[in-house]
Amino acid sequence: MDVTDRISVNSSQALTPTLSNNNQSTKVARTRRLRVPDKPNYPLNLWSIIKNCIGKDLSKIPMPVNFNEPLSMLQRLTEDFEYSEILDKAAQCKDACEQLAYVTAFTISSYSTTSNRTGKPFNPLLGETYECDRTDDLGWRCVNEQVSHHPPMAAQYCEGRGWRCWQEFTMTSKFRGKYIQIVPLGYAHVEFPATGNRYTWRKVTTTVHNIIVGKLWVDNHGDMEIFGEKSAKGVKCHLKYLPYSYFTRDTQRRVKGVVMDNASQVKWVINGTWDSKIEIAPVTSTSGSAENPVFKTGNYKTAWNRRLPASDCEKYYNFTTLACQLNEPEPEVAPTDSR
Repeated sequence: MDVTDRISVNSSQALTPTLSNNNQSTKVARTRRLRVPDKPNYPLNLWSIIKNCIGKDLSKIPMPVNFNEPLSMLQRLTEDFEYSEILDKAAQCKDACEQLAYVTAFTISSYSTTSNRTGKPFNPLLGETYECDRTDDLGWRCVNEQVSHHPPMAAQYCEGRGWRCWQEFTMTSKFRGKYIQIVPLGYAHVEFPATGNRYTWRKVTTTVHNIIVGKLWVDNHGDMEIFGEKSAKGVKCHLKYLPYSYFTRDTQRRVKGVVMDNASQVKWVINGTWDSKIEIAPVTSTSGSAENPVFKTGNYKTAWNRRLPASDCEKYYNFTTLACQLNEPEPEVAPTDSR
């Protein structure tokens, strides 16, 4: 059963207040905050807390609150839509392969905030929800619910301009001595109602390094397969997140991949980094061998460019502007809301 079968959104409701003037409704432009209070300067020896947890699932290990950032996991998942304009662009594509190239750029953009975010989100309670309606300014609205406590699992549904996206998110996290490894297990889906094209993927592994000594830093690595379904059946993308390496001259945090049609012919190439920019280009011809193909491409175009956070964001958990706004009070949300 898809998450869409379990979650319904009432399209007649809006979180933005209105003013009545001569029987005409005028929406009030809301001023949202641009930052949150500074992070308390509490020293934290992470090694002393988890040194006895090697090989264990950290989702079952209690952690001091100082290790957390002031967001729940439901709110953290909502940050996936910070660059929703990529899906808006994908919704306008007539060709399924080009559309998948933009969807791929969107999946990569969701990792951009992990490059300098090392705080742990709070675990939601069973039945906890989070609603975020940004239809008026960003063009999407999202609802999340914690549907299982052990193992922790969240269901999410979001709809925007010509697209809808949902996922069931769960993960395992293990402490390996020098690093923590987080492996997502659920699947994410995006569908474009105008064409019926649907795409499905699973997120890659995230590793937090320097647990014992040094500054914490995050890497994302592994292979991602994005499959077309329904009207886009047979179209697919193979994407590789290259692991960070001290022994390479190549660009760090690099991502590369190809989009193939239902005949397994490469139609688009993807290239860039998951913390900065992704470019895509159509393939005009292919040469070389099947094991080592060489693709001639048309002009590259930028599918995603990261918006850099404020220069002083390190003082407040390295939050982006959207992250700072996720915890603002909203009228008419459910009593179970994370806020």
